Amino acid sequence: MEFEQEIEHLKAPDGGALIPWLLMVVGPGTDIAKGEVRMPWLAASGLAVFCVLYVATIKSAFSPRLRKGPLPYQLLWALTAITLSLSIVYGDNFMLLFVLVSLCAGTVSSSRRGLGLMLTLLSAAAGTVSGLHHEGFWSTASLSYGTFLSGLVVSVIITLFHAVDQLKRTRQELARNAVAEERLRFSRDLHDLLGHTLSVVVVKAEAARRLAPRDLEAALTQVGDIESVGRQALTEIREAVTGYREGSLSTELDRARSALAASDIEVVLQESGPPLPPQTEALLGWVVREGVTNVVRHSGATLTRIELRSADGLAHLTITDNGHGPVAPAPASSGATATLQSTRTGTGLRGLSERLAAAGGSLTSGPSPTGGFRVAAVLPVGEDATA
Repeated sequence: MEFEQEIEHLKAPDGGALIPWLLMVVGPGTDIAKGEVRMPWLAASGLAVFCVLYVATIKSAFSPRLRKGPLPYQLLWALTAITLSLSIVYGDNFMLLFVLVSLCAGTVSSSRRGLGLMLTLLSAAAGTVSGLHHEGFWSTASLSYGTFLSGLVVSVIITLFHAVDQLKRTRQELARNAVAEERLRFSRDLHDLLGHTLSVVVVKAEAARRLAPRDLEAALTQVGDIESVGRQALTEIREAVTGYREGSLSTELDRARSALAASDIEVVLQESGPPLPPQTEALLGWVVREGVTNVVRHSGATLTRIELRSADGLAHLTITDNGHGPVAPAPASSGATATLQSTRTGTGLRGLSERLAAAGGSLTSGPSPTGGFRVAAVLPVGEDATA
């Protein structure tokens, strides 16, 4: 956890850490100050130009606006040219400038192949110039090795920072996706819960209103059912909010009978096959809830068939009504019916399709060949498939 927090607060490099390496020019600067070089004014001028080019190369390599353009490479080649000139003419401590050029190469290069080529050329140039000044083998080898290694280390560090930055962006994107997915899940659960419950409440309230003038006792029974449904809805919403809700197929089938009967819709229920696992029943319970809600609210049907069967490792649930059939697009007068038909395949059924697809199943809905509307769900029968 502490390591992750450190990564979150890790800042991208800006090149500031490479500026103090200019202290390496103290060596050749001391030679100039002591008068140990020819034409000290020329050497001092060249060293000053080197320092300016070094800082400019570092700043351009880390500038968001300039680093992708040609300027960093142009400055790097100018820096290399003046380093070659100073080291060939003066030798000694001036050859340490190759290490600083290598640091710049590590910041400028954007590809491994290009970096390897630049560092190889710089190392070879440093070794060649050192040989021209009759330096010993170990001094020449150390200068070449230090030149190559300096640029390589800087490049690796910068690559690591970019990788960390990419990791941070990826984690933020995953967090945003997780939040969006949770919002979708909750909105889907809320729709499935309240859509069905409110439909039942409306239907039973209408039944109570119709019965009250002629049969007060039957009307009070419907009112009692409304109270019971409301209490159950409150419990389900609390469970959905805490994420512990587990549907029950038998409960949903009982509610379906009650809701359809209150709407004067005859229901025919057919069940066959062995008992289903709890997870499969829970998902099919959502299908029954949504399918029956659509029948009550939109179909205008007088008969609904609910068929549940399991065989060959699959559970099949079909809900068919004899209400509004398929609607063809055309006349303006049929616009209201078309809207009604599209409503029956709206948000709820799309949410169910996502639920079942995540469990390895499928959901199809649309006009029935015999008229009316049909919702069919298929799910694998197994704990592993639906967990």
